[in-house]
Order: sequence, then structure tokens, then C-alpha cells
Amino acid sequence: MKNNTKGILFALGAAFAVSNVYIFSKSALNEVHLAQFGVLWFGLGIIWNIIFIFSANKAKKVFMLSRKSWIILGFIAILEMFGTGFFFLSVKTVENPATVSFLANINPFLVAFFGFMLLKERFNKIEGLGMLITLIGAFVISYKGGGLNDFFINGSQYVLISGIIYAASTTTAKKNIKNLDPSFLALARILMLFSLSVFGLFYYGLDLNIPSSAWINISIGSVLGPFLTGTLGYMTIKYIDASKASMIGTSRSIFVLIGGFILFGQFPGANQLIGGAMTISGVLLISFGKLKLKKKV
Repeated sequence: MKNNTKGILFALGAAFAVSNVYIFSKSALNEVHLAQFGVLWFGLGIIWNIIFIFSANKAKKVFMLSRKSWIILGFIAILEMFGTGFFFLSVKTVENPATVSFLANINPFLVAFFGFMLLKERFNKIEGLGMLITLIGAFVISYKGGGLNDFFINGSQYVLISGIIYAASTTTAKKNIKNLDPSFLALARILMLFSLSVFGLFYYGLDLNIPSSAWINISIGSVLGPFLTGTLGYMTIKYIDASKASMIGTSRSIFVLIGGFILFGQFPGANQLIGGAMTISGVLLISFGKLKLKKKV
């Protein structure tokens, strides 16, 4: 199988897995505290990842990592810890998970913007148009009306913070993906998040006595999120360009929209639908523009 085909399949798998993360995490967070959720969600994720690493005979590669690779691995894990933390905070805060998914489409815009500002990467008119449409779409989704203190829907700020951190993490991971196994990146990220969740559990004086329904949602979601989404996401950028992965990743929003309606009976309002369509269109333009630019190089 060609690398391009592998990358596309991994990207589709990651999109489907992460779409279910929105659904199962929202269901669980409706019943439990964020710290309780994190300990169980990421604790189970550690188990799934370790089983995968040992079953794939990848454990010995840990001892082959250079000092530089360990530093980069730790840096990415710390970024992912904060980025994912803000992501789940947004899922808990925003009523409809489809709204969070639409807003998260701003991530490719932030990656492109960071590349332009920090790495001096070029972008063409198609990318520029896509970036503008994505930004306007995110504004439309977040707009609530009212005064300055009640202008945007609550929780949209967490998506933005998560996206900024994600952009920094993605850029670093892409530059070093050849030296770091995707499984190690996924596991390091989860270990950091688990540690933060354990601290939160003790800080708030909580226990792990939660409803059985939350246990079920966390158990299923922990396979799809901490394990599949992280591993497939890193494997995707190992085989195909990040721009192509972003294009395929937009299908996530459609999955979340359908799932949210079926399970929660929630359908986004007109603002969210219009803005969501704009962000998807913007991401597609950004990705198409990047691919076109690379063909010319």
C-alpha cells in the first residue's frame, strides 16, 4: 500500500475517532467533574497505549531515543497537556459538541498563521482567502450578541486557547516525526494529562465514585480518544502532508453534528451552521492552497 493511501486511511480513521470523542466525552462530562473524567479517561488511555506498544514490539525503541528526542518529546507532551485540557474544558462548557467541533476548524488557520509568522512560510491567495473565511466563520459561530461582556458564547475562548497550543504542538511534531514514533508521542501526551488530572482530583478533594453511565462513556471514549485519535493523528502526518490531513479532518464536524443530534437531540442554531460551513470551506481552501503551492516548488 502506498504511503499516500495509508495516510488518507489514517486521517479518515482519526476523523471518525475524534468525532466520537466529542460525543462520549460530552456525555461523561455532563455527569462528572473534569478531574474525575481526566483520571479515568487518560488512565485507561495509558493502558491501551502500553498494550499497543508492547504488542507491536516498539518498547525497545524507547532506549534508542537520543537526548534531543527526549527533550522534544517532553516539550510536545507539555503543549498537548495544556491544549487538550482546554479542549475538554470547552466540551464541558459549550452545550452542543457540534459547536465545539465547528470552532475547532480554526486550528488549520492557526497552524498556517504560525507558519507564516514564525517560520516565514509563504501562502498564496487561495490560502489567504481560506484563512479569512475560517476566521469570519469562527466569529459567526461564537457570536452571541448583547454587550461586550456577553458578546461571544461561553467556552469559545477555551477553543481558541486550545487551538493556539495545538498549532505550536503540530508544527513541532511535524518537524520531528521521523525521529519520534507516533505511539511514544501519544503516550507521553496522555501521561502528562493523567498527572494533571490526578493533581486536580486531590486538589478538589474528589473520589472516583461516579455513575455507571459515565463509566461506560469514559471506557468507550478512552479507546477512541487517548489511544486511537492520538496514534492515528501522528501516523497520518508521518505519511501525508498536514494540509491534506486537515482537508480530510474536516469530515469530523459532520460526524459530530449527526451524533450530537441523535444522542442529545441538539441541533446547532443558524449562526453555528452558517459559521460551521464557513470554517469547513475555509479549511478546505487553506489546504488546497498549500497543496497547490507545494506543486509549484
